[in-house]
Amino acid sequence: MAATGSWSDSSRSGSSSGRADPGSRGRLFVLSGPSGVGKSTVLGRVRSLMPGLWYSVSVTTRPRRPGEVDGVNYHFVSRQQFAELVAQGQLLEHAHFAGNHYGTPRAAVEQRLAAGQDVLLEIEVQGARQVRAAPGLGPEAVLIFLAPPSFDELARRLVGRGTEDEATREARLLAAREELDAEREFDHTVVNTDVQSAAAGLVQLMAGSRPGSPVG
Repeated sequence: MAATGSWSDSSRSGSSSGRADPGSRGRLFVLSGPSGVGKSTVLGRVRSLMPGLWYSVSVTTRPRRPGEVDGVNYHFVSRQQFAELVAQGQLLEHAHFAGNHYGTPRAAVEQRLAAGQDVLLEIEVQGARQVRAAPGLGPEAVLIFLAPPSFDELARRLVGRGTEDEATREARLLAAREELDAEREFDHTVVNTDVQSAAAGLVQLMAGSRPGSPVG
């Protein structure tokens, strides 16, 4: 995959025929939280409940895990390709986390919002901060923090994954403590006690939130 290619089509996922009103701008939602909190699992449930919500697939240098599909879970790229995307200004946000790089293709997000379609980003806390600070997009973004029931439960989930070595798990635990402290920077918090209730809470927030909504 060439880093110079267009991401407006390749970053699509799910239905493209949902809420789209050319007469009004779409809403930008940002879902974030500590590693291991279950963002991807909850997101899968949300997408089944809100098929019209457009989800932006992130770019990453992280190795593909078993069962993951390129272009569906992530766009998997080399470090050189990622650096080229950053240099060309093609990423809305990007972050370095646990030894890997993550980023959101910019063009597709801006195109969907301009077309009146709601957009959801699932990104790291570093990236959420960048979106909040982005000229034009930041003030209209609704930031949602997915929190664990407790840090002990989060640690159990991280260790239980079995997908990383010990050093990586320790780095994730340290980062998770720091990320939990970022909760106060978000507009809303949803606690992931179980996937069904967390997804229902997210759907309720996205159905009723508007740009500039107060902290809930």
